[in-house]
Amino acid sequence: MTYRYDFAPTPFGDALAVFSDEGIVQFDLSESDDPTVPWLLEGVARRLRSVPEPDPGAADELAHLLEDYFDGDPVRFDEHLRLDWRLADGFALKALQTICTIEWGETLSYGEVAALAGHPGAARAVGTACRLTPFSIIVPVHRVVRSDGTPGHYGAHPERKRYLLDLESRRG
Repeated sequence: MTYRYDFAPTPFGDALAVFSDEGIVQFDLSESDDPTVPWLLEGVARRLRSVPEPDPGAADELAHLLEDYFDGDPVRFDEHLRLDWRLADGFALKALQTICTIEWGETLSYGEVAALAGHPGAARAVGTACRLTPFSIIVPVHRVVRSDGTPGHYGAHPERKRYLLDLESRRG
């Protein structure tokens, strides 16, 4: 299996997109101002057990989808991109695939996702799956909210979650 990477622009900065022969394997909104820092690529390489090679232009289709999304178009990334789920397994995989079914402008609670994924009472596990998703934005984990309807967090950036929810509420 070969892996390659490129960067795609978002309002939050450039994001790392890693591709396998099977499709996109990771889309990471970096916690750093500079997504090219070696530790980010090292982390991906460790998880994949292979060093991705740079491939300028590999994220062009994704970049166009992101542009449409951030312009307010209700893009379903999983309908346009092949997702390589190798970095998710078990219940986390089931939860993330369930989250893909949440429509633009809609939200579900962590508990509702757990129930739909076949494990009522596993709301905390859904939260963990959301936090560790290999597909920021592509799998709309921002649409999963607390049971009281408040947004909750989005990694260390709750303002990003609010931004995404507000974006979708304008055209939902």
